[in-house]
Amino acid sequence: MTASPARSVAGGAAVAAAGPPDLPVVIGHRGAAAVAPENTLASMRRAHADGARWVEFDVHLSGDGRCIVLHDDTIDRTTDGRGAAAALSFEALRRYDAGAWFAPQFAGERIPDLEELTALLGALGLGANVEIKPSPGAEKATAEAVMAVLRRCWPAHLPPPLVSSFAPLSLAAARDAAPEIARGYLFGQLPADWRRRAEALGCATIHCGERRLTPAQVAAVREAGYPLLVYTVNDPARARELIHWGATGIISDCPGAIIAALARSVPTLAE
Repeated sequence: MTASPARSVAGGAAVAAAGPPDLPVVIGHRGAAAVAPENTLASMRRAHADGARWVEFDVHLSGDGRCIVLHDDTIDRTTDGRGAAAALSFEALRRYDAGAWFAPQFAGERIPDLEELTALLGALGLGANVEIKPSPGAEKATAEAVMAVLRRCWPAHLPPPLVSSFAPLSLAAARDAAPEIARGYLFGQLPADWRRRAEALGCATIHCGERRLTPAQVAAVREAGYPLLVYTVNDPARARELIHWGATGIISDCPGAIIAALARSVPTLAE
């Protein structure tokens, strides 16, 4: 696949129309989720401190339509509050602690919104894979809101962002709202018709869970011209194996450990 001519994102960087961005070998999953509370500013800072050049994080909508950085439909697992994120205003969500559940030193962390997190990425110089993670029924609205924020707020000095999703409706809405921002199709397990699905939505990258991935599947994706990002890989030996098979990049909860392991085995891969 070849990238289309560049188009500009209003208020942000110029990005290639639906073309794959220049991806690093290691991307921090939800920041550095093994060592800091996932999807918080602290987790992004830790990923940066550990040497990551990019991070991945999830975006939902609050009840009042704010883009919030959160993985689950509810706040029960990652805050001291309870309830569906889509039923709570952003002001209400910010009352809850999103760090103490992980470790006492992270007490006081809050659920960030996408604007706040984007500003931090700009300050740290971090690229990002933004996963559109809609609550049921909010696939289109979530994607449209995410793309509007990225167009308005993405720092011009950062590499172009990549958005990804498991939800075809979200990918279609992202394409329609901001066709110049690259999209990645997320799969838990690579289906036989993965290429048809990716082409139908104009996706530039393929993202796949690592557990059932095979060398033949990696080869097929790469031979078709798609970068392949594999998640969530926390074992250094498995990361080395996947890179040896031809995977483009590894998404990991412990980016520092994976970067170090790849640097020891194949120094050029961790640059």
